[in-house]
Amino acid sequence: MSRFRIFLRLFRESFLFAFEALRVNKLRTLLSLLGITIGIFAIISVFTVTDALERKIRSDVESLGDNVIYIQKWPWVPEGGEEYPWWKYMNRPLPGYKEMTEVGRKAESAGILAYVATLGGQVIKYKSSSVENATVLAVSHDYDLIKSMELTAGRYFTESESAGGRPLALLGSSVADALFPNGDAVGKEISVRGYKFAVIGTIEKEGSSMVDNSNDNNVIIPVNYARNIINLRSDQIDPFIMVKAREQVPTQEMKEDLRGAMRSIRRIHPKEEDDFALNETSLLTNSLQSLFSTLGLAGWIIGGFSILVGGFGIANIMFVSVKERTHIIGIQKSLGSKNYFILLQFLIEAVVLCIFGGLIGLLLVYGLTSVASSMTGFDLSLTAANVFMGLIISATIGIISGFVPAHQASRMNPVDAIRAN
Repeated sequence: MSRFRIFLRLFRESFLFAFEALRVNKLRTLLSLLGITIGIFAIISVFTVTDALERKIRSDVESLGDNVIYIQKWPWVPEGGEEYPWWKYMNRPLPGYKEMTEVGRKAESAGILAYVATLGGQVIKYKSSSVENATVLAVSHDYDLIKSMELTAGRYFTESESAGGRPLALLGSSVADALFPNGDAVGKEISVRGYKFAVIGTIEKEGSSMVDNSNDNNVIIPVNYARNIINLRSDQIDPFIMVKAREQVPTQEMKEDLRGAMRSIRRIHPKEEDDFALNETSLLTNSLQSLFSTLGLAGWIIGGFSILVGGFGIANIMFVSVKERTHIIGIQKSLGSKNYFILLQFLIEAVVLCIFGGLIGLLLVYGLTSVASSMTGFDLSLTAANVFMGLIISATIGIISGFVPAHQASRMNPVDAIRAN
């Protein structure tokens, strides 16, 4: 018989011994499981929530645009330090519509440019119906080429409509559903700040966005008409320029090109600092990475204490189990059982105990995430990676907790063990 087959046979017999011991001592087994169950539940719960948040945030950040740079007054993260010197940024000029045209002419790496201005907290009316706290988004014509959107009805602005500043509007799904529950928005006239707009299209529901990039609560109008109803040079509007690079042009190359173009347009002296910000999605993902790392560390700390207590509980139970079965150990060794067989027998018992506890913890996480997802609509799911990690942690704790008692049992003298009461 090969050594591998002998090992498999010993492993099977050890598993059966361990399972029988756990079955006979049900209450003790249940109490031993609690520490491991709570620890695995705590760790995997934190990682499941963190993974869901990370997926959601990354998806929302990606929706800001791939290979897109935002020319703005305010940077998304502090420039060159951890503090945010808002007093310095506050005095910067706002990006202008003419600057967008000049940037397109001077920056060769820029492919598509769009000017965007936002006005929040608006009341949108249609006859006796109204929507409060909607956002009016004034955009230049190529906005839809950078920010992808699907229309459920109607169409986007034509180039002549955008250039001529026609009073036309696209409605986000939330606004459209509130004003036109029957879905017949196209062709109707809505009122914004007392001005009439003809609805030419409705946008498909995009869902909530953690970076405030969803069009669901927006009313999109041509920026050339928006000049009639809002001041595009107001800090409350906070306009910005979106620039998408030409094909095969790296974002970093376009960023440097845009910096040179903007400094030239604003005639900034070589020794002076930029009076504008060049924002990109990598700034958000890099800053959020530290947040996810902190949340992960918190999960290890929270669950670690529970698992530590559970590990001590498993070790204590295993010492009791060894003492109770000292006589049986003596008989087994007198019949020829090797030390490693006894060691494996108790070690497997500890590992099986911990894995059972881990499985219960994983089942609790699965149940709670399923309920939470159905109630909140937030995508919480127990991934295969987290399941695997939970089982590995459980098995590792079982090996660590059970090794000393198992080693003590394997080193017993068979004569002394048989005589033990």
